[in-house]
Amino acid sequence: MAKPNKAVVVFSGGQDSTTCLFWAKKKYDEVIALSFNYGQRHSKELECAKKICKEHGVEHHILDMGLLNQLAPNSLTRVDMEVDHEAPEEGTPNSFVDGRNMLFLTFAAVFAKQRDIHVLVTGVSQSDFSGYPDCRHVFISSLETTLTLAMDYEFEVITPLMWIDKKQTWEMADKLGVFDIVRNETLTCYNGVMGDGCGECPACKLRRHGLEEYLKVRDHK
Repeated sequence: MAKPNKAVVVFSGGQDSTTCLFWAKKKYDEVIALSFNYGQRHSKELECAKKICKEHGVEHHILDMGLLNQLAPNSLTRVDMEVDHEAPEEGTPNSFVDGRNMLFLTFAAVFAKQRDIHVLVTGVSQSDFSGYPDCRHVFISSLETTLTLAMDYEFEVITPLMWIDKKQTWEMADKLGVFDIVRNETLTCYNGVMGDGCGECPACKLRRHGLEEYLKVRDHK
């Protein structure tokens, strides 16, 4: 029996997951967006996610993951911790949330199975992984196998951005016809500034560099 052409998208309301959401809308007959409230520093990202889904007819759910905030203190959940602006020589940046992608994808898998959905889509990228070990291809492949074995149900974890950088991610958004939506209506900034962001935090610098590189190419065509 053919599997239903449906997907669950792990959706934060940021640049990468929004690009993946619209990529999935083109590829699958039905798409459900799943966001997580884990006490993140800026709940505004959940508002962005809600708004984008409402305006574009995507079913959207937000799951409570507050326990993660208690277990893994970090600069994305604690206002009294300043975000690392440079990657440390050893270890991970203090913006890394231990176990976040593993837990998000695990809960997304449980959610998907109840709806007879086999495909999970996430916006992680090994090209721009910022030192986060749970954005690597080896982790995604391992978790895909583990989820399938754990639930005796075949999962496929799709990562449209895995091997591309931010410049190419902007190009993808443009080809999907959602460049302006991604640029103006998403929140990537660690300081909670919409769109182009604060320009100073690591997430903004990465996003802006990719945008500038892409616009150089696009504007000279």
